[in-house]
Amino acid sequence: MRVVAVAAVVLLLAGCGGASSLPRGSEPAELDPADFTVEIDNRFWPMEPGTRWTYRELDEDGTVKRVVVTVSSETKRIANGVVARVVRDTVTQDGALVEDTFDWYAQDADGNVWYLGEDTAELEDGEVTTTAGSFEAGVDGAEAGVIMPADPEPGLRYRQEYYEGEAEDNGEILSLSEQAEVPAGRYRKALLTKDTVGLDPDVLEYKLYAPGVGPVLALGISGGGGREELVRVEKVDAAAAKAAGTAPLGTPYP
Repeated sequence: MRVVAVAAVVLLLAGCGGASSLPRGSEPAELDPADFTVEIDNRFWPMEPGTRWTYRELDEDGTVKRVVVTVSSETKRIANGVVARVVRDTVTQDGALVEDTFDWYAQDADGNVWYLGEDTAELEDGEVTTTAGSFEAGVDGAEAGVIMPADPEPGLRYRQEYYEGEAEDNGEILSLSEQAEVPAGRYRKALLTKDTVGLDPDVLEYKLYAPGVGPVLALGISGGGGREELVRVEKVDAAAAKAAGTAPLGTPYP
């Protein structure tokens, strides 16, 4: 009976491999590039090339910004050897581009979506003022993190990104049975995360992800952040999907 019990525990742990292996803090992530794909179909954040999400962001000062996130058809080989999908994230205010970013994502064999870094730029009057916050997994000690677990369960904690002194964000699953109403619609059975920043303990943000859609609502609870809500989700044509991954940062694309 004891042997059977031990075997059962081993099987249970093996079945939870996708969750138990999620990185925390500064733990090194030993990733095998052969275990990854750029075909990201996680149910809480599917990233099919050509998908575009448009958000309205209202910060704590009442400033309104427009955030557009486009899954490009392009890929990038990260320094740690993993090939990642390039996702473009642009922020405009009063029609002017103020932030532009290439984000890099890939999905492992268990279905976890990993975040492998970003090339980001802030702009003023059309000119890049800083690229602070940019990092790439495998460069200068930077580590990949998980942006969406394959098997989310309340209480599951994980690192989202780690670059010492620059990017140290963490996530925790709070619930899988929430609902959110935003301009794009009303979503049920949404996943709720609690996001914190290791470099600033005062920052706390809640995010809701709708099945088959992705992020629909983000709420800054402490330390700023405001409200970011999904306005619409759509598909763009092949030319726009390619341009999203190839147009230089700070330049317009379809």
